[in-house]
Amino acid sequence: MSTEMTARALLIKITCGAEAAERANQAWTVAAMGVTAGASVSVWLTGEAVWFAVPGRQPDLELPYATPVVELIEAVRLGGSITVCTQCAARRELVVQDLVSSATILGAASFVEAALADNVQALVY
Repeated sequence: MSTEMTARALLIKITCGAEAAERANQAWTVAAMGVTAGASVSVWLTGEAVWFAVPGRQPDLELPYATPVVELIEAVRLGGSITVCTQCAARRELVVQDLVSSATILGAASFVEAALADNVQALVY
């Protein structure tokens, strides 16, 4: 029997934007800390959260004692992945070229597939 532990991937779905600043900031903070800890981190954005993936449109959450969200997004972009909901992007007339580099647009079936994969911890904010 192996004593080696298999690292779990971290899948974070963010469903809010500036209207729920503390919740959104907590999600990005957890995602960035996951990257720092060496986890495979995948952030999925739905609803108003899709704006976090659009350069120049990223909400400034302006929370005292919090790392600026643009820094957290960049940490995740560089060390993990960012995916925008297909329908949410379409409703806002966004295409992949509008997003931060390396971000993708995928649908609910892809999210479910990622969430049900082995060794994945899914969190929804």
